[in-house]
Amino acid sequence: MTGPAPARVLLLDHTAKLSGGEQALLGVASALHGGAATARAIVFEDGPLVGRLRALGIDTALLPLGSDLNTTSRSRALSPKGLLRGAGALAGFVPRLARSIRFSGAELVVANSLKSAVFASLAAPLARRPWVWHLHDRLAADYLPRPLAAAMRLLATWGPRAIVVNSSATAATLPRRARAKATIAYPGLMPDAFAPAPAQESASVVGLIGRISPTKGQREFLNAAALIAAEHPAVRFRVVGAALFGEDEYEAEVRALPDQLGIGDRVEFTGWVADPGAQLRELTVLVHASPVPEPFGQVVVEAMAAGVPVIGAAAGGVPEILGADDETGTAGTETAAAGIRHTPYGVLVRPGDPNALARALSDVLNDPAGRQARAAAARRRARESFTIERTAAACLGAWGRALGSVRNPRPMGVRGVTVPR
Repeated sequence: MTGPAPARVLLLDHTAKLSGGEQALLGVASALHGGAATARAIVFEDGPLVGRLRALGIDTALLPLGSDLNTTSRSRALSPKGLLRGAGALAGFVPRLARSIRFSGAELVVANSLKSAVFASLAAPLARRPWVWHLHDRLAADYLPRPLAAAMRLLATWGPRAIVVNSSATAATLPRRARAKATIAYPGLMPDAFAPAPAQESASVVGLIGRISPTKGQREFLNAAALIAAEHPAVRFRVVGAALFGEDEYEAEVRALPDQLGIGDRVEFTGWVADPGAQLRELTVLVHASPVPEPFGQVVVEAMAAGVPVIGAAAGGVPEILGADDETGTAGTETAAAGIRHTPYGVLVRPGDPNALARALSDVLNDPAGRQARAAAARRRARESFTIERTAAACLGAWGRALGSVRNPRPMGVRGVTVPR
C-alpha cells in the first residue's frame, strides 16, 4: 500500500538575498523536495537564493519584476510615487506570473515574503491554484509601517488557504479569522548548525549578527559596548552584516558611531559574510539587540545550537526561544528593575535600552561559569525544539490542509537528519 503522492508545490520569493526568511525556505525545501514534496521555484530577481535552490535540485526560474520594487524600502514603497509604480508593476507582472504558475504544473503555490504574497494573492486565483503564505513578519504597526500592516492583515484574512508562521508572537499579530488557519513552524536548523563552537583561545569577542538596519539594533549594541568598554578593556566588539534593503544611510551612521563613542579601535565591522556561522562560533557572547519586537530571532537559535551564550531582546519571538515561560526561579526585583531577566537558556533585556544591555553584558562577562551552563542547556533545547525535521513536518501538514486533504504530517518522507550531540 503506497502513501500519499508527493505534493507538487511552487515556491515564490521576491528577493534572492539570503535573509532569514530565505534561509528558512531553503531548510524546508531541502528537507521535503524529492520526498514528501516535489518543488519548483520562481524568484523575482537573480542572486544567491537562486543558486542555492538549484543546488538542491529544484527547478528555479527567474521572473524579474522589471522595476526597483525589490530593493526599495517599505516606507518608500508606500509613498505616492511608490504606490503608483507598484500599481504599474502589478498590472504587468501578475498575468505573467499566473501563466508561469499554470505552466509549472504545481498544485499549490507557497509565497515566502510579503511582496510575493501580494502577487500570489492575485496570480494564484487567476491560475486556479490555492496558495499558502509562509509569514516571517509580525503584522503590527511597531514592526511595519501602519498602512502596510493593515493591508497585510486584510490579505492574511481573505487570501491564503493556510498560513505558516514562525512564532506565537507572529501569530498573535494576525486577525482572529487568519489566526484560525495558521500553523506555527519555528524555522528549523540544518544538522551542520549543531557543530559546537571551538574552545576560545583569544580575548573575548562580543558580537551582533544580522543585516544592518534600525530594526536590528546595531546602534543600541554599540552604545552598550561603550558603557562597558572601560570595565572590560580586553573585550572586543564585532558587527557582522551589511545593509540589504535600502538602508545604506543607517549603515553609514552606525559605522561612524564607534569613533564618536571613543571605541573605534575596539569595534570590527565585517560587512556581508558568506558564512555567518563561522563568525558566530568565534564569539564569546552573541547579542540580539532589536529595539522592536522581532518575529522570531534566527540568529538566537543558531547561537544556542552552537553553544554560544546569548543575550536577547525581551520582545517578539525571542522570549519563546529562550524559554521565558520555562523558568524555574525568579531573577529578583533588583534585576527586573534593571531591565534584565535570566532564563535557563540565556539572558533577556529590555528592548531599545543600551543601559540594560550594558548591565547584562557586564553580568555575563563576569560570570563565565553561569553563561556556559546556560549555553549548554540552550544547546539541548535547540536539539529538542528547533530542528529542520520538525519544521518540515509542520509545513507539510499545512500544505496538505490547504490542498483539501490532510497529508501525513509525520517526518515520513522528510529526509532524515542526524543532529550532532
